[in-house]
Amino acid sequence: MTQGPLHGLLVADFSRILAGPYATMLLADLGAQVIKVEGPGGDDTRTWMPPVRDGVSTYYLGINRNKRSIALNLKDPGDQEVARALAGRADIMIENFKPGGLARFGLDFASVSAVNEKIVYASISGFGSGAGADLPGYDLMVQAISGLMSLTGDPDGSPYRAGISVFDVMAGMHATIGILAALRHRGETGRGQHVEVNLLSSALSGLVNHSSAYVAGGTIPFRMGNAHPSLFPYEPLPCADGELIVIAGNDGQFRKLCQVLDLPELPDDPRFGRNQDRTANRAELRPILVDRLSRRGKDEWFRDLLAAGVPCAPINTIDGGVALAEELGLNPVIDAAGVPAVRNPITFSETPAAYQLPPPGLDEHGEEIRAWLKN
Repeated sequence: MTQGPLHGLLVADFSRILAGPYATMLLADLGAQVIKVEGPGGDDTRTWMPPVRDGVSTYYLGINRNKRSIALNLKDPGDQEVARALAGRADIMIENFKPGGLARFGLDFASVSAVNEKIVYASISGFGSGAGADLPGYDLMVQAISGLMSLTGDPDGSPYRAGISVFDVMAGMHATIGILAALRHRGETGRGQHVEVNLLSSALSGLVNHSSAYVAGGTIPFRMGNAHPSLFPYEPLPCADGELIVIAGNDGQFRKLCQVLDLPELPDDPRFGRNQDRTANRAELRPILVDRLSRRGKDEWFRDLLAAGVPCAPINTIDGGVALAEELGLNPVIDAAGVPAVRNPITFSETPAAYQLPPPGLDEHGEEIRAWLKN
């Protein structure tokens, strides 16, 4: 089997819940050896159920493949010694304890880097290691505080959270990017460094056009349901038997849309010819489009619009999304040593991701790891 691009790197994973474990799973898929350090009770997500598979939380299964587990009680001097030995050998250490919380165990960056100068040490927190260090770092808190929830939901309804812990996932990806950049620096200098990521900063970065609207334009975005503040159409529109996502990302796409809808005059109407005009006059344009779309079913429109080069999409449940990915040859589901899982989304021409280990049981590899650290 071809070795992954991160083969030979050892990751000491002192993280739990989502952001950190997601980051370390990505690294593990790409060949890094990841040792998951858990407290005596195990990662909290082991208990986050239903749903389950063979009695194990699917939440836990979804972010912990390709890892080995050791249970350590950091309040126990002997286990502290094992943890420090692991950190001393690691190329990468990742943790999401309360900022400064590992210092009393000699596992903070200053302590670890003093004996392992090559260590790339990544810390993930909710609100940084400064004035926000004492704030608990839950994704839902950050969705509220960052402004995301103010943008999600019907204009006249209540704010909603996103359907996933979007900023945990985003912070995990930012941590992975930071780790890989620090490894490049280490390759040139021989020195590791401390990489810090926090959910609020990831959120503000990830809000992209909305945060830029305020920072660069002084505009505070507001809740628009499924509408887009800068594009129209770019939302679900009702057909005869349900809704279809319809997108005109540029003027050419709008002209194609009008051709399929047999509305050839619209692109030459000064109210609708340019995107900024369509956006400003969406209240007038939307009923015209809805009237035409309501004459046929969404599947018929989906077929004809796609054939004409107009972006559109059905609103699927997760099973539909997986089925389409399979139909398109994206191979979305892989076998992680007996456990079905979603594949790593990155495709390499030379060093593909591999799925060699199932998500580990608590302390499944503890004896093996302790013996290895003694050598």
